[in-house]
Amino acid sequence: MAEDRVLKVRSLLDAVRAEGRTALTAPEGKVIADAYGIAVPGEELATDVDEAVAYAARFGGPVVMKIVSPDILHKTDAGGVVVGVEGAADVRAAFHRIVENARAYDADARIEGVQVQELLPRGQEIIVGAVTDPTFGKVVAFGLGGVLVEVLKDVTFRLAPVSADEALSMLDSIRSAEILRGVRGQAGVDRWAVAEQIRRVSQLVADFPEIAEVDLNPVIATAEDAVAADIRVILAEQQPVPRKTYTRDQILASMRRLMQPSSVAVIGASNEQGKIGNSVMRNLVDGGFAGEIHPVNPKADDILGRKAYKSVTDVPGEVDVAVFAIPARFVTAALEEVGRRNIPNAVLIPSGFAETGEHELQAQIVAIAERHGIRLLGPNIYGYYSTWQDLCATFCTPYDVKGGVALTSQSGGIGMAVLGFARTTKTGVSAIVGLGNKSDLDEDDLLTWFGEDPHTQCIAMHLEDLKDGRAFVAAARATVPKKPVVVLKAGRTAAGAKAAGSHTGALAGDDAVYDDILRQAGVIRAPGLNDMLEYARGLPVLPTPKGDNVVIITGAGGSGVLLSDAVTDNGLSLMEIPPDLDEAFRRYIPPFGAAGNPVDITGGEPPSTYEATIRLGFEDPRIHALVLGYWHTIVTPPMVFAELTARVVAEFRERGVEKPVVASLAGDVEVEEACQYLYERGVVAYPYTTERPVAVLGAKYRWARAAERLRAEGPPVGRWRETGGMSGGGS
Repeated sequence: MAEDRVLKVRSLLDAVRAEGRTALTAPEGKVIADAYGIAVPGEELATDVDEAVAYAARFGGPVVMKIVSPDILHKTDAGGVVVGVEGAADVRAAFHRIVENARAYDADARIEGVQVQELLPRGQEIIVGAVTDPTFGKVVAFGLGGVLVEVLKDVTFRLAPVSADEALSMLDSIRSAEILRGVRGQAGVDRWAVAEQIRRVSQLVADFPEIAEVDLNPVIATAEDAVAADIRVILAEQQPVPRKTYTRDQILASMRRLMQPSSVAVIGASNEQGKIGNSVMRNLVDGGFAGEIHPVNPKADDILGRKAYKSVTDVPGEVDVAVFAIPARFVTAALEEVGRRNIPNAVLIPSGFAETGEHELQAQIVAIAERHGIRLLGPNIYGYYSTWQDLCATFCTPYDVKGGVALTSQSGGIGMAVLGFARTTKTGVSAIVGLGNKSDLDEDDLLTWFGEDPHTQCIAMHLEDLKDGRAFVAAARATVPKKPVVVLKAGRTAAGAKAAGSHTGALAGDDAVYDDILRQAGVIRAPGLNDMLEYARGLPVLPTPKGDNVVIITGAGGSGVLLSDAVTDNGLSLMEIPPDLDEAFRRYIPPFGAAGNPVDITGGEPPSTYEATIRLGFEDPRIHALVLGYWHTIVTPPMVFAELTARVVAEFRERGVEKPVVASLAGDVEVEEACQYLYERGVVAYPYTTERPVAVLGAKYRWARAAERLRAEGPPVGRWRETGGMSGGGS
């Protein structure tokens, strides 16, 4: 059956192509709809007014009449649609009016007739469609439809094809999801019928890559069905050039030699200070890289105490990486030598390629690399750091604080911001990698490697674009279950809408698609550069939560309100405190304090009150995460608060009880030292802000959900005992 429908659609599309057309007519769209089980109303093509009258009479009720022309894409704009026509006289009048309007709209348009279609019952108008995104390929869309679709722009996107469950999830991903469930006495829509329309459209475009856009708008969704009142199909002008791909094993093999090299050649190494080749050599030597370092310079015999070679072909032994520090015009010849020498990786620092309009020059180096099996990093980059190898292959300042965060950037300036942040915050990194023009190696290669790298606990990526969105999504889906991936996507303008031929295409702006599909891939999207860096720094520190219940303990009511707002803003759930737990908290706070959530212990309380309530937060297994709000007082100074909090966290960690704890400290400058002390001991703490610590906690929760680490069942229920602890369960 599936084979038959593919053959039927293939025959139709070939015929349309043979006529030199890219837009299908409505009757042709119905052929495709029928083949794929896309529900559409009954309809007939009337080539004259008498046929229109006969068809309308056969449907036995009001009909919709539409112009059918391969040259008129937007029928409503041409005055080519009349709704609710009933009776022979009205059908005749509507037929003539539609044809006249179409001829006035485009005198040269070919008119094949008028479509007579059953009038669907009133229902919720939605849109189901698909577009070909330049980054992600075939993408299916769903949202509220009708004439306001491009005004409301309440649409969500997924990679095509989607499963039935993925299609169903799209109904809950729009802002107006509640409307679909039924509001103000109106019945909700048949969710499975809508999801099936989405799934079938997604399968259609997956089966036929030459289909550029599909538009079902409106789809009339009722409690019983979902039927597409109109279907528009547009073919692509041309097919994209396929990108060279590599297997996972090939990527890991080349990346291993890049990130863990035993021998590095520096092409363009120099003794002259101020030269990039000198800076790269100094960083490699002074950074303590234990492998072989081979300077290559035809005009030198010795560079920084190491024998220099006239050509990379003269370098003895195996070489894993060739770092280029020569002008762009010399790169092609040197890259040919690297290829003859069987060096698997080339790190291209020089600029002067596609970023300056030299696309042909960049194409040449890509062709050379593919011919010789070389993987290219760059060009136009600052280099890269692999700290666990003591490797600093860059002309920028060195960095050697080892840790679990891998950072990548497409921009050199952003790369230096990454470096400065890491140094200021003492963030330990496993790698910092510049990607530049991404002529070859890109984010999906790095994700594949960092996903397997035992030194890397969290990956943070600044990107301006993706060369292959589907490869990135595949790599992210393989990595996210093991470790968080944070992405800062620059550029939020909807540039993709300007040349669209359908409503769906007009809605598929670059950022709208990126936002939904990055979420679908399970990555955490950071709203800004500092957010990305703070997420990367904080996520490895926080343990993974085991459930959704968040409790705020604060010494200041004002902070408690702001922290509550931040919890909601970050998609977290404030725990509804049960009576027994409420009573337990009240034992430790003054009568003028407030239990509930937030738990307000008031500002004048001694350290013992902070400690007792934090302990209670750890002891009760129904509480899954703690947000602490501290207010600087002489009664409980900042470092006293920090030390007692860290001590309690460490004590429970030793007992096997780990919960994420974040803290907001308000006070004089001493709170800065207290925050640093807490951060170093597993509590993500910030001075002067209630938003930032909760945002990091929210990012940890988003990863935990994407990685399916949160407990599926609800929190355990038990009764608080006088001696403390829960009956009927442990932590």
